[in-house]
Amino acid sequence: MSGPDPGAKTVDEFDWIQRCLIPLAAGSPGALGLLDDAAIIPARPGFDLVLSKDAIVSGVHFLPDDPLDEVARKLLRVNLSDLAAKGAEPYAYMLAIAWPPSADWPAREAFARGLGEDQRRFGLTLLGGDTVSTLGPLTASLTIFGYVPSGRLVPRGGARPGDLVLVSGTIGDGALGLQAAQGRLAGLDQADLDWLAGRYRRPEPRLNLRPALRDHVHAAADVSDGLVADAGRLAIASGLALELDLAAMPLSPPARRWLALQPDPVAARLALATGGDDYEVICTAALDEAQPLCEAASTVGTPLTVIGCVTTGQGVVTRHGREALSVARAGYRHS
Repeated sequence: MSGPDPGAKTVDEFDWIQRCLIPLAAGSPGALGLLDDAAIIPARPGFDLVLSKDAIVSGVHFLPDDPLDEVARKLLRVNLSDLAAKGAEPYAYMLAIAWPPSADWPAREAFARGLGEDQRRFGLTLLGGDTVSTLGPLTASLTIFGYVPSGRLVPRGGARPGDLVLVSGTIGDGALGLQAAQGRLAGLDQADLDWLAGRYRRPEPRLNLRPALRDHVHAAADVSDGLVADAGRLAIASGLALELDLAAMPLSPPARRWLALQPDPVAARLALATGGDDYEVICTAALDEAQPLCEAASTVGTPLTVIGCVTTGQGVVTRHGREALSVARAGYRHS
């Protein structure tokens, strides 16, 4: 059977669904073959269903010339990051996408290919969604579904006074990676630039931390808009204050090499803490749970670092060692 003409200037919505999306729903009976206007999510006794949703827009969340397979993978991964911070296991997702006139067959096939590669890696399938046309930039939204053992979801609002604040992985790579991808990051060799750009384009959702988070932490959130900003959201949800010591903030080797080139290292650390796009996990744990938490995280290859504590009060207090820092902008905000 012949398929659509890859050289065609226009792409029919239903041809794209048939050719590119139906294969992504294979193996999921609840998707109904993508032939219906709805899907079925089966009940799972002993588990709670967890939902999250994120959208990405060309020129805001990714560069207009980024490969579309990478764009699709980033869309899936930023949603998976939300599930990871809740301690949830991925199950399936629904996709809505608005294609601009420039999106030809190769572009749409690349997008579907990226989704397929990562949904196989992370163990989930497509359930359905919608595809439309737009005269604006490429915009895609994904709703993700996961399961967590009943009553075990890790909330934002569970922090307690005296908890330690910890963060996974390294902070600042996303912000530096955006600059690297734009050709605006000076002083580093090409290997560092490529690595940082990869961290921006293809974040790693910390799904391997789920059991450790469920067993040991009181509150957690993913770091998407910046460490300080997302710490602030955790503080608001918990009705408490978080004190962060940016001198303890974990940095990758490329970020450390960049930091060594900066005239004001403290200001540079603050910039990394407010830059966004890291998709790490910030969490809080009681003093006697911090060590087993860190040991469990180390066992699965994603270290956690203590960067502060929870106190009574409101908001986020940021310092570098004993030096208090004034934060003009806590992180990325959509206007």
